Parts: sequence; C-alpha cells; structure tokens
Amino acid sequence: MAAQPFDMIVIGAGPGGYVCAIRGAQLGLKVAIVEREHMGGICLNWGCIPTKALLRTSEIYHLMHRAGDFGLKVEGASFDFDKVIDRSRKVAKQLASGVDHLMKKNKVTVVRGEGRLAGSGRVAVKTDTGEEVLEAGHIVLATGARARELPGLEADGKRVWTYRHALKPPHM
Repeated sequence: MAAQPFDMIVIGAGPGGYVCAIRGAQLGLKVAIVEREHMGGICLNWGCIPTKALLRTSEIYHLMHRAGDFGLKVEGASFDFDKVIDRSRKVAKQLASGVDHLMKKNKVTVVRGEGRLAGSGRVAVKTDTGEEVLEAGHIVLATGARARELPGLEADGKRVWTYRHALKPPHM
C-alpha cells in the first residue's frame, strides 16, 4: 500500500495539535492530523471545559441559595445530579464537534486512530480498518496529557479516581 503524502502530519488533536494543524493549513501546507480518541484532546473533553461547566452549575446553585440577597425568592432549590453531569458532557461534545468543523473548514485531513512514528518522515496509524501509512516532511508530536498511576495506588473508580472518574462519577 502506498503511503499518503502530506506536507505536515500532527499526531494529537488537543489544543496544541489542532491549532498547529490549522495554522499549517492556513500557511498553504497539506496537513493531516491523527487522533485516537476525541478531537480537542483531554482539555476539551475531560479537563478544562467540562470542569468549567460543572463549576458554572455549582455557582448558579450557590447563587440560588442567596436569591434573597438580590430581592428574589427561590423555594426548594435542588439539583438533579445526572442532569448536571449530562450537561457537562454535552458542552464538551459540542465543542469537540466545533474542532471537527474547524478541520473541515481548513481542509485538514483527519485520520482517526493511534499514530506512531514509523521511520523518517513516516507515521503509521492503526485504525478500525487496519493500518494506514502517512508521509510528510514535517511531523509534529502533540500527544498531550494522560492520567498517571502510582504503583500500588491504581485508579479503580471507587477510592482512587482519574479525571475521567471525576467528571463522570457514579454518585455525588
């Protein structure tokens, strides 16, 4: 199978990677971006953005309890935990789809799968349908963040959580 030729390949579609890919395309390069999970990376999907959505909900709930200070009356203020989490996930999903739109708008080829360096100027991408090989004169590694575990203190979703557990908890 012949390798697909590009001017630049970016591995990782988080805030660093997708911005880099867009800028390359704006400068006239033929660009591919490789992402194994969600456009926008950890920040957009599991970190900054959904956390801010949860914090905003918390802020509004707090203000509801101070409504009297503003001359307002709120009785029986409560919350639906599942809906709070669902809203946070929807905000992240909406912004991730915005990154997808930016890729299309800037004519960046999106390759979904796990990329690895495969020699000089080559990236092999393991996809759902097999392996693709991409070639480029420039390769940018923007692999972002991931949760690290401590030996003997592995995340189990019960007592020890990663960011994914914290943003989609089974209970309050």
